[in-house]
Amino acid sequence: MMTTDLLTTDPLATDLIPAPLTAEGPPGPGVPFDESTTLWAAPGTEDTARWLRSTLGAALGLSLPPGPEDARGAVCLRLDDGLEPEAYRLAVVAGRGVEIRGGGPAGVFWGAQTLRQLLGPEAFRRAPVRPGARYGLPPLTVADAPRFAWRGLMLDVARHFLPKDQVLRYLDLMAAHKLNVLHLHLTDDQGWRIEIERYPRLTEVGSWRARTRFGHRASPLWEEKPHGGHYTKDDVREIVAYAAARHITVVPEIDVPGHSQAAIAAYPELGNTDVVDTAALTVWDTWGISTNVLAPNDDTLRFYEGVFEEVLELFPSPFVHIGGDECPKDQWRESATAQARIRELGLADEDALQSWFVRHFDNWLTARGRRLIGWDEILQGGLAPGAAVSSWRGYAGGITAARAGHDVVMCPEQQVYLDHRQDGGPDEPVPIGFVRTLEDVFRFEPVPPELTPDEIRHVLGTQANVWTEAMEDSARVDYQTFPRLAAFAEVAWSRLPAPAERDFAGFERRMTAHYRRLDALGVGYRPPSGPHPWQRRPGVLGRPIEGAPPNV
Repeated sequence: MMTTDLLTTDPLATDLIPAPLTAEGPPGPGVPFDESTTLWAAPGTEDTARWLRSTLGAALGLSLPPGPEDARGAVCLRLDDGLEPEAYRLAVVAGRGVEIRGGGPAGVFWGAQTLRQLLGPEAFRRAPVRPGARYGLPPLTVADAPRFAWRGLMLDVARHFLPKDQVLRYLDLMAAHKLNVLHLHLTDDQGWRIEIERYPRLTEVGSWRARTRFGHRASPLWEEKPHGGHYTKDDVREIVAYAAARHITVVPEIDVPGHSQAAIAAYPELGNTDVVDTAALTVWDTWGISTNVLAPNDDTLRFYEGVFEEVLELFPSPFVHIGGDECPKDQWRESATAQARIRELGLADEDALQSWFVRHFDNWLTARGRRLIGWDEILQGGLAPGAAVSSWRGYAGGITAARAGHDVVMCPEQQVYLDHRQDGGPDEPVPIGFVRTLEDVFRFEPVPPELTPDEIRHVLGTQANVWTEAMEDSARVDYQTFPRLAAFAEVAWSRLPAPAERDFAGFERRMTAHYRRLDALGVGYRPPSGPHPWQRRPGVLGRPIEGAPPNV
């Protein structure tokens, strides 16, 4: 079965997503991809060879056995130090075979993802649907490299827990879209999701809540059953290894000093015991921002140092996310202990106290060879030179960070928070926030025009965030995330024109093919025509915001 729709010299006329830098190929005979196809892998490309056999081979019913480097029709994987580490060059040459060259192992792997797309939607299944079918590739040369080094997806597994198999599934979906950072939001007021051996109550108590608000926090509806779960250390090791084999870095987030009610419910001494009866607190069952925050004392610091010691053992990521956002100061204002700490440290106020808390872990992580990253509130009070910022409240935090010499990941809520609704229609389930259509995400530009070239170098990349307050299961996560993640992946990978000049009609044409890939992968995306009846949530209150989002 030959795919002939890719015989073109126009990269945007192919169905590749994200769009490559160049794709050229005159009409002519292609290269068969069938039971005779062998696979040769140079040293350093073994992970991609294993992936090709286990994933692509399984989908098409092909064994892809090892063969000589010069075998006719072979797939050859090579490293090329003339390319950037994540860059690749894929060549399909009639009479010879397929060659994927990468500047590093990651580049070879991204080239294999392009190869999979060229083979059609059947290459995205787990077993062959047409045993014995002969597949083929058109003559084509693709040269490609990413625009950004950080191409991220944040999954909030704290508000609604995603079992391990769903996290592994999302790693595969990220790899298929050439995304390379999974940010796991592991702790919040509503749940603690990672095993910490020295503090077992964090998961024994902190990972379960008695019931859950259904819809926005103003909704009168409740799901009257326990919700929770956590990842064991071996689960985390499996997730990290699975990600590494796909050249994805997993960045853990342990939120301090706010968003901590689940931890306080497990260990009441972590809270402001002179203000509130922390022993009576439970894991929070509703949404919003809890006023129950960590006590700013040395015992709390030692406790979380113990947490982070175990986190560092599990995650080799150079970055560790500490949250640092949305920390109400009410209890600190009322707490004699907190006020004494402010006087002892010579601080101006409670905001400075939060900065002191963040800087403590900034220095602690730096001393252990890691880099702190946090939401843009951590800029208040100053940061150590190596700290980085996730700019979520708009572009302003990222601009401030870059101008101060800090690296930044752009993830403004008005643009790339995928919990925001996809349409303004009445059938949109639990409508949250601004309308952010597929086209809106496609036209998102991560780099603010105000930055100078020197400042732009601090923009590590961009990230789409999936907050799960109103996403009760993996089907809802799919619906909110796709197809917009495909548009985001193109923004993060491809070197696109200015937003107004981008060819959204061409992207929609390519999405016609991509929807078939998502179907084969079993992704419950939002159809272009609107939600299926089973994707709707009639009568469940959301929090829609009308009008265009502010560009702040």
